[in-house]
Amino acid sequence: MNGLVKTAHRVINCVKHSSLTSALVTRSQAPVKRDFTRGIWHMSCSKRLEGPTATGLLHNHSNTCSCGCGLKAIHTKGERELVEFLTEEIVAERKAQKVKSLPSDVEGFTVKGDGAEVVLSKQLKDELIRITFNVNHTVDSDDYEGEVQQEKQEFAEMRSKPQFEVDVVRGDTTLGFTCSFLQEPPATSGDEYNDVFGIDEVTIYKGEWNDKVYAVAGDVLDGYLYDLLMNLLEEKGISNDFVQKLSDLSTAYEHSAYINLLETISKFTIGKQ
Repeated sequence: MNGLVKTAHRVINCVKHSSLTSALVTRSQAPVKRDFTRGIWHMSCSKRLEGPTATGLLHNHSNTCSCGCGLKAIHTKGERELVEFLTEEIVAERKAQKVKSLPSDVEGFTVKGDGAEVVLSKQLKDELIRITFNVNHTVDSDDYEGEVQQEKQEFAEMRSKPQFEVDVVRGDTTLGFTCSFLQEPPATSGDEYNDVFGIDEVTIYKGEWNDKVYAVAGDVLDGYLYDLLMNLLEEKGISNDFVQKLSDLSTAYEHSAYINLLETISKFTIGKQ
């Protein structure tokens, strides 16, 4: 596509998608409040487990504790109710989990996770391409699909769309990009061009990054320069298709981390850290 045409479309998208122009950041993840959809969905759409499966563990009192709570270290009503809910929630979340085991490779990039942080890396001839993102506060969901009905509410799939860093490392010099997902682009026809992500910030530095390193916001770059930088990222493997797969990976990783959090809280409450 002609560079000027692509630039014009991207300028229009930048105006439409305020997330790009408002995402001036340093080399860190901007906090975003977790959406309430997950909890609301289970309260409105999922049935609480019936019978002794979910409640028997908590209500079949034993002699384990003199107060009759039935479980060691659970002495309060609040603790019992918390563990009961977590038991049901963990079962529901595991049932909804689409990806049971996370991939070790995505489009030639090696995947490594450490807590909430994920690093994808690929070694080329004379440079290292490294992508880093954090899944904390990245879960988002669309509004209700169609008209909202009080009796029946349908929720869009929850997805993780993290801000991510792309570092092109040559020797001791790093060309760094901070990128983020744009809002869902409108349906296109014909020759229209839409990116699913945009450049928030560009920087270049030697050695380790620090606060003294100069960086420029993506929305103040010359339109043609912005277009060329997007083309450069695509040549390095950071295409629209790849970024969609990055979102798939982040969604699965975040969901797994969320289930692990629920299980850890349950064990902590029971007293089995």
